[in-house]
Amino acid sequence: MKINEVEQRAGITKRNIRFYEQQGLLSPKRNGENGYRDYTEEEVETLKKIKLLRKLSLPIEEIRKIQNGDLILEDALMRQVIVLEREKTDLEATIKLCHSLSAEHCQYLTLSPEHYLERMVEMERDGTRFSNVDKQDVIRRKRGSIIAAAVFIMIMVFLIMIFVWGFLEDPIPLWMLCGFILIPAVFILGVIISLVQRIKEIEGGEEDVARKY
Repeated sequence: MKINEVEQRAGITKRNIRFYEQQGLLSPKRNGENGYRDYTEEEVETLKKIKLLRKLSLPIEEIRKIQNGDLILEDALMRQVIVLEREKTDLEATIKLCHSLSAEHCQYLTLSPEHYLERMVEMERDGTRFSNVDKQDVIRRKRGSIIAAAVFIMIMVFLIMIFVWGFLEDPIPLWMLCGFILIPAVFILGVIISLVQRIKEIEGGEEDVARKY
């Protein structure tokens, strides 16, 4: 089954299907003749399950744990209920504050924010959260990408140090040493470029689009 048919059957865009594949939630085999992905009925059903859980706002990592058997679906759903209840409480507090501001019929130019900022600080002390949860998710994604890139770069730097040490112990032609060093240096540059692109994707909301389905 080709991706166009899967898109219609599951009601999920091709972009999001590929995103879930990148996240390891779906692993279709490739057709040996043409190299295209060949989806099965089981994978269509998997996509529908992912769609359901994403509509319930379960994070990608939670779904991955459920698929791997590291997390029971019932436990994940009950934990999600707690999260949603907390978000509901925070949202209700934000709605009340918006109503309070609106009732004063104030305009932007004449708005005095100090009083409300102080009130929000008090509410935050009582447990209300006004910060964007999605922003925290973005920070975690960035951190994971940066850590992975840093580990790889450290390995390449260590390899360069070994080459230099070997050169000092048993000298070889300088052009040969430069050639050996150039290889890990190119890998380092490639990782840095990929990291920059990845951070741009995360900040651009590429994964947030997939959250809708």
